[in-house]
Amino acid sequence: MPTALSPATIALVKATVPALEAHGLAITRRMYQRLFVNESIRDLFNQSHHGETGSQPRALADAVLAYARHIDRLEVLGGAVERIAQKHVALNILPEHYPFVAEALLGAIQDVLGEAATDEICAAWGEAYWFLAELLIGREATLYRERASSPGGWAGWRDFVIERVVDESDVIRSFVLVPADGKPVLPHRPGQYLGLSLTIPGQPPLKRNYSISSAPDTRAYRITVKREARPGVMPGIVSNWLHDLAKPGTLVQAAAPAGEFFADPAAASPIVLVSGGVGLTPMVSMLDAIAHSAPNRPVWFVHGAMNGRAHAMRAHVAELARRMPGLHTHIVYTRPDADDRAGRDYDAAGLIEPAWLAANTPLDEADYFVCGPKPFLALIIGGLLAHGVPQARVHYEFFGPADTLATPAAAAA
Repeated sequence: MPTALSPATIALVKATVPALEAHGLAITRRMYQRLFVNESIRDLFNQSHHGETGSQPRALADAVLAYARHIDRLEVLGGAVERIAQKHVALNILPEHYPFVAEALLGAIQDVLGEAATDEICAAWGEAYWFLAELLIGREATLYRERASSPGGWAGWRDFVIERVVDESDVIRSFVLVPADGKPVLPHRPGQYLGLSLTIPGQPPLKRNYSISSAPDTRAYRITVKREARPGVMPGIVSNWLHDLAKPGTLVQAAAPAGEFFADPAAASPIVLVSGGVGLTPMVSMLDAIAHSAPNRPVWFVHGAMNGRAHAMRAHVAELARRMPGLHTHIVYTRPDADDRAGRDYDAAGLIEPAWLAANTPLDEADYFVCGPKPFLALIIGGLLAHGVPQARVHYEFFGPADTLATPAAAAA
């Protein structure tokens, strides 16, 4: 493995940027068509990202383009490499899987670009692919080793049993998972997620990532899942199965906790947790951990929901507010029901606005953690950056492939 890409390869890859700008999505769509001919490889992926929304091909097209643009300054891609590696360990991607992707990607480049994909271009992209692949393989090996060697940790998939099911709102339900072997589990970092492998009758093996919504401990994990509105459509298969058929005693498989989005619960500096909808799940994990480790810490919990019927974990957060002197809560409903009361159930109607955060939270010193739908993220992250919050103090997580957010300011984060 070379320690650096050759100048010739860098020049050739950068020369393909215009072609990737024009045809990148066609290349990645074709790549996945080639890749998924192999069912064992197809089943490694979360297929909800490859259906009618096509979010994963777009995410990969953006990533390939970014790699080509910055191939002479790879240090700027460090955060993206870490995010991909964390996603891979949650799916149990292994070194032996990478050659299949290489073959599919190079074949797709030739299929889409035709004669423009010269032998020199293909050779350069082959070298560039394996250079990045070795970086990922190395980082993933470290992550696998750390998880397997830590108390309560494990490698690969581990059997878990649903111990308890809790309705959190009309559309959100929590599932407490305990290991089938009765042994301890690896305490997660608050904000991380579990990768699940599920066997549902009539479906191929299904993979999903769900944020852990409980405080770290050695006994159990809790995931909190929103029911998708369209039963039978790929993005809703797992959530509807969990809501309709999963019950205490149901067996699932999980990889060890993963993810680079997490907070230090013992820190003393101010922290602002901003969430929309089911994006509150990692925030509640952080809040529970802070309540245990630093209950006097200045914390702002700012959450947006449609209305009281959709507002999950309301009583739990209210109880934490009574126990935590430094906790400030601000709840916003986009469309309050007739039974929802301002000042009792929620604090404001409409949307969470960056201007409100600028006026009511400590912009000059706080770390901001943001999770929710992509338009919500684009609004909040872009607004925080525009108000002068340094990029290093803005942290975000969203559910799905790590594709570009909706605004340049958010994408910069």
